[in-house]
Amino acid sequence: MEIDENYYLANRLRSGDYDAFDLLIEKYYNNLYVYALKLINEQCKAEDIVQNVFTNIWISRKNINPELSIKSFLYKSVYNEFIDQYRKNKPVLYLEKIYLESLERTVENDYKNFDKLLVKLDIEINKLPTKCRKIFLLNKKEGLTHKEIADYLGISTKTIEGHMTKAYKILSYKLGDMYNNILFILFSGPSTT
Repeated sequence: MEIDENYYLANRLRSGDYDAFDLLIEKYYNNLYVYALKLINEQCKAEDIVQNVFTNIWISRKNINPELSIKSFLYKSVYNEFIDQYRKNKPVLYLEKIYLESLERTVENDYKNFDKLLVKLDIEINKLPTKCRKIFLLNKKEGLTHKEIADYLGISTKTIEGHMTKAYKILSYKLGDMYNNILFILFSGPSTT
């Protein structure tokens, strides 16, 4: 969305234009949902986060600054809603605090391009060797522990750990330094191992 479109849409929202709100939802809902899902890894909670963001935007629409990027504002709002829900649901331990701080730094620096980063990450995950990719996705997307994957596939947990290490090494090598924070955020949060 160009600056003029952003300014025009923001002003329409500020004036209470329902069509502008519908356009906002149509344009950004799916990408924000994918982003929230990457953060929280639960479909229902990701939907709740995005719906809360849109509800809050409508309620406080008169405070929208037309000079600021709506897209950036939406991503930041999803991040803030995730943090609020995360803190409500459990006490923050030291390692989780590091995780959340890393998430905040990355969101601050990269949320404008976050959807592009996710596409590139998905492409590289799909290029992993078949068994390695399957194990990686069972752990990081489906939330299965190493033991559960080992039982499911009929192999040892050491084999699972080997494939997970290999996946991280390949992704880090292929994606480079700028993706290390993204890898840490998306796949090294609260552990399922």
